[in-house]
Amino acid sequence: MTPERGRMAGELQMEMQRSTMFTVLLHHATASKAGMNVTDAQCVNALSLDGPQTPGGLAQLMGITTGGAITAVIDRLEKAGYVRRTRDPDDRRRVIVELVEENVARFGRYFEPIGRMFQDRLDDFTDDQIAFLLDWVRTNNAAMPDVIEEIRRLP
Repeated sequence: MTPERGRMAGELQMEMQRSTMFTVLLHHATASKAGMNVTDAQCVNALSLDGPQTPGGLAQLMGITTGGAITAVIDRLEKAGYVRRTRDPDDRRRVIVELVEENVARFGRYFEPIGRMFQDRLDDFTDDQIAFLLDWVRTNNAAMPDVIEEIRRLP
């Protein structure tokens, strides 16, 4: 690695660390405005991104226990009107958690400022630059579950 490449890679890593910090702060701010904690808000986010899930699937994604902890999250979200529990039509013993779309829009409005800022930034990029960024983010996102699991296994 050339010294210049090493310098840039180090700067990129620091900027990604800063970006992660701001993302965490953003999620704390939006969850707080919506009257939720961050875990509850991320469950809403996961359901929004990936669709209905079992409580066990949500628990695994969030890194919380499949018993009381995820039940408490779902109870709070159901009481607030963000989710509903339904029975799996293929296995009536299974519960599926799904969003109440019309109520999730209340939460979504807190993300409008970041959406506007993001779109403003994209306006300055070419299609090729956006394609590169999209590929880079997708590649990183695909690796993150394994990284998170590795971290969870650390002593």
